[in-house]
Amino acid sequence: MVCSTKPGFQSRRLFLKRSAQVAVMGAASPWAMSLTSLCEAAALHADDYKAIVCVFLYGGNDYANTVVPYDDVNHSAYAAVREGMAFDRDRLTATLLKPKTPLPQGMQFALAPDLAPLMPLFNQGQMAVQLNVGPLVEPTTFDTYKSGKVALPNKLFSHNDQQSAWQSDEPQLARSGWGGRIGDLMMAHNYKAALTCISVHGNALFVSGERAVSYQISPEGAIPFHCLQRPLYGSDQASEAALRLLMQRRPHVLEQAYLDVVQRSIALEKDLSAALGELPALKTTFPDNNPLAEQLKMVAQLLAAHPRLGLKRQVFMVGLGGFDTHDNLAGRHPELMQTLAAGLAAFQTSVQELGLEKQVCTFTASDFGRTLSSNGDGTDHGWGGHHFVIGGAVQGGRFYGTPEPTALTGPQYTDRGRLIPTTSTDQFAASLARWMGVPTSELPTICPNIQRFDLTPGLLV
Repeated sequence: MVCSTKPGFQSRRLFLKRSAQVAVMGAASPWAMSLTSLCEAAALHADDYKAIVCVFLYGGNDYANTVVPYDDVNHSAYAAVREGMAFDRDRLTATLLKPKTPLPQGMQFALAPDLAPLMPLFNQGQMAVQLNVGPLVEPTTFDTYKSGKVALPNKLFSHNDQQSAWQSDEPQLARSGWGGRIGDLMMAHNYKAALTCISVHGNALFVSGERAVSYQISPEGAIPFHCLQRPLYGSDQASEAALRLLMQRRPHVLEQAYLDVVQRSIALEKDLSAALGELPALKTTFPDNNPLAEQLKMVAQLLAAHPRLGLKRQVFMVGLGGFDTHDNLAGRHPELMQTLAAGLAAFQTSVQELGLEKQVCTFTASDFGRTLSSNGDGTDHGWGGHHFVIGGAVQGGRFYGTPEPTALTGPQYTDRGRLIPTTSTDQFAASLARWMGVPTSELPTICPNIQRFDLTPGLLV
């Protein structure tokens, strides 16, 4: 097999990293890669277009008031430990989820009432619920957790560390996210490779790769260089002269590297603004005063622009804050759910308008779940949580993962109803990576702990 001759496709760092993985994993491992597999990604044929969109809920989303126990036994247990914060069962009837495959032991879940706009997506098979997913180093139960017999994610229950663990499958101070590492393998298929990974929520680890750089854009469009938008030093002529001086090649390698980034950014802003300016307005109505919807509307416009920019694979990041609900959970969380549901529903409508429903997969993620028990007015930092996966390629109308009986302690609880994940973020990421076209042999590059887990089957077509 011949490796791609496109510049930079196989960086020396990536080669050494993969070679080290082969050495550590050993030939007997089912994930071990042969030397030829190092070039496997170069043989990918990205003739179609695919994109994944990460919707990150910053602060740690409360799992039990998002996907709510509904059957008699589990709702009674839920209500008993959430006095003043639990949803009455009658309020949940309209959002009761009826999966294509019923859950064991008569277990049932409903969406929070303010997530009602997502019900049509679930019922039409375009949304799935991933139960109890979160960062793991290896499969973990309460017994192995308590005995110290398993390696654990670094600094559990810490916001920064668990955001890093979710977005990169690595500890805090990681340099790349798993979305960015997918971008590393896919950017060779994009004419505008610098637009492979895009954040509409500022700097984000998830879309940072070893080579793929996170391109930041605002909900209003490409971020311009203001010096190019208005005269400096009193005249256009003086401004142009100053810019020419700024852009002259420099002998110092760091100065020139900086100028290369500036020049690339100027060119990208020009090309992207032109492509977006040529697009017809979206017919989909996005809700006003909704920061998530504003970001997702820009993602929809970027999706529409992909043919003009020669893009085959893209990774997007948007975010919504406010989920650290130590207090006033009953007041704040429903508003967050309303914002989330309205943004996701409008975005999926726009994706359908563009005819890309089978080519775009959207998913939620968060620092961690929260405690099942109340602290009096809210809930505290947890571990595993429930998340949504949306798109026409999703095997929707189903639950994935292992449903746990509602309790404060048990085989998959630490204490106070903190879920110990039964699906790892590595498994979750691997399912999305394979759908994007990443070969199995490359998965350890994307998901560093995947060799310790089974692949999650069936989530995506």
